[in-house]
Amino acid sequence: MSVTGVISAALVIGIVGLVVGLLLVGAAAKFHVTVNEREEQVRGLLPGNNCGGCGYAGCDALAAAIASGEADVSSCPVGGSRVGKAIAKIMGVDAGSAVRKVAYVKCAGTCDKTRKKSNYYGVRDCRMAVIVPGRTSKKCTYGCLGYGTCVKVCPFDAIHLENGIAKVEPAACKACGKCVEACPNSLIELVPYRSVYRVQCNSNDKGKAVREACDAGCIGCRACERACEYGAVVVENNLARIDSEKCVGCGACAEKCPTKVIRIEK
Repeated sequence: MSVTGVISAALVIGIVGLVVGLLLVGAAAKFHVTVNEREEQVRGLLPGNNCGGCGYAGCDALAAAIASGEADVSSCPVGGSRVGKAIAKIMGVDAGSAVRKVAYVKCAGTCDKTRKKSNYYGVRDCRMAVIVPGRTSKKCTYGCLGYGTCVKVCPFDAIHLENGIAKVEPAACKACGKCVEACPNSLIELVPYRSVYRVQCNSNDKGKAVREACDAGCIGCRACERACEYGAVVVENNLARIDSEKCVGCGACAEKCPTKVIRIEK
């Protein structure tokens, strides 16, 4: 190859490189996204589970929402108050006093307590089992179906099946709400971690029907309501409910409950 050819090739490559470089610079300027420094700092503090328990698509979305002021600094249920306080320092606000919560399964209908009306041979998924005629193989249509859908969706391995019903391990639960959303019987709810006495039943049937279906159900007798001196226990729609804000943990309700469905959870 002649010297002229080499020079020509070098010039072509140089010009092409210059053009490409100019195009890249222009594209970078056109599509440049201003990075919110506080958003990056907040994202660095979030645990990265992307569980969705905060109500956002993931940790990136939550970080953006917090940085823009759309979400509270204590919105992450997994990080809890520790992460909330750290984020509050970045945002220059008060973290407040967030109450730690835990998922709770409102059913005591274990295999030895509840009675069956049929056999289910379908897909081992509560959301599938609940749509068959009769809703469930158990006589109680309000209780735990026992097919473990909540177990499968929990990203923290905090819930397991024990003797036919789901059971939450409070220490492992991060209150992300995945199990609450997955349960077709709306059987799981988030309650204050510090609450001592809880009603382990979800049935709205009358006493006779409850006894026919399960030995561990609330019969709506109001003995617990009468025993509570603090107005913390109320029976509504045949089911006892405890107001954790009013409950002092005296145990009078549990002592008077004839079916022992009000239990100590700590």
